[in-house]
Amino acid sequence: MKENNSGTVVVIGAGIAGLASAYYLVRDGWKVKILEKNRGDNNCSYGNAGMIVPSHFTPLAAPGMVAQGIKWMFNRKSPFYVRPSLNPRLMSWGLKFLKHANRAHVDKHACAIRDLNLYSSGLYNALAAEDDFDFELKQNGILMMYKSSEVQHEEIELAHHAQELGLDVDILNGNEVQELEPNLKLDILGAVLYRCDGKIYPPKLMQQLIGYLKMKGVEFHMETEVNKFTVAGNTIKAAISNRGSFEADAFVLTGGAYLPQLAAKLDINIPLMPGKGYSFMYDPMVENNMNHAALLLEARVAVTPMNGQIRFSGTMELGPANDKIYENRVKGIVEAIPKYYPELKVDYPKDNIWYGYRPCSPDGLPYLGGLKRYGNAVVAGGGGMMGLSLGPAYGKIVSDLLSRRPIESDIIGFKPDRFDG
Repeated sequence: MKENNSGTVVVIGAGIAGLASAYYLVRDGWKVKILEKNRGDNNCSYGNAGMIVPSHFTPLAAPGMVAQGIKWMFNRKSPFYVRPSLNPRLMSWGLKFLKHANRAHVDKHACAIRDLNLYSSGLYNALAAEDDFDFELKQNGILMMYKSSEVQHEEIELAHHAQELGLDVDILNGNEVQELEPNLKLDILGAVLYRCDGKIYPPKLMQQLIGYLKMKGVEFHMETEVNKFTVAGNTIKAAISNRGSFEADAFVLTGGAYLPQLAAKLDINIPLMPGKGYSFMYDPMVENNMNHAALLLEARVAVTPMNGQIRFSGTMELGPANDKIYENRVKGIVEAIPKYYPELKVDYPKDNIWYGYRPCSPDGLPYLGGLKRYGNAVVAGGGGMMGLSLGPAYGKIVSDLLSRRPIESDIIGFKPDRFDG
């Protein structure tokens, strides 16, 4: 890798992690080429809930998730589902998940996850201030809404933990939440408002990043799948694809839910399972009817006002990737909405269903950092439900690592090869 930042970097993957990496690398003076195995216009970075979530300081592998997951498996409309399979990757992932789903694991990493999300949120603010960007950033918080006393108890306990971690959090009763949302009738017990959270419109962000990068001379190679790498010692020399060879001084592996297959071509084990999620847009026919994004906690449904509409999204369906839409999962989202917003009459969206795959690590932590085995490769991914939220932090840290600068967040627990060997 060249010390003067005038070298070439190949970024593999055109999701938010790849585009954000390219953005900061270009600003550092690198020549960047992006390789994307698909068309790059409909990956998980486009259809997600669009939330910036310092509130998500608890990793997916947490106490209670195993018991809750088993309970949900018997409900075809549940928000979490593991498709039964003898797939060895799924079984290995599940065993690792079981190992990490404990309080000690959560407590050990809460501060690092919080700090990475807060860092990324600040970078979003800086990006939105640039002349070339306007992606509907709104940092007015996210409401964690609940209907039951059981979930209320759990969420208030979590809110107190968040306050101990220094996050800006308010605990509200139902009337106080209704005052924040005067245009929509609510049927809830209360909510926790994470003022530290925000939201964006993902398609605008992605399109504007692509436009900016093309203007800065970044090469995009779509439908370009990396089949193998050429390596000399501890240095990657080239990525060999179905569209030719790409030599570079450094390589960035993003790849979303396909990161394990990509890493395997370097004989690196990075366990991930694709967590399928669904979303759809709803036109409320009422201007400015929703002020805050929200999570409907019992249903695990995300609600985000964006682009003059509302995006509803949810479910976590773990298993090998496929192209099938499981209608019961989407119906579970639709049927949950009027339980919280009784005046919203949302029909099953039929031809308007989007799905994508969150890259879920078995310990619920992202993969971010350099590879021990290769001195010129950095990995950024595995953020699960935090992927979009962490995008700018991924990109800035990737650029700092390759440019040999000190990084501004603790990533020691996020080593990408922590399960390797």
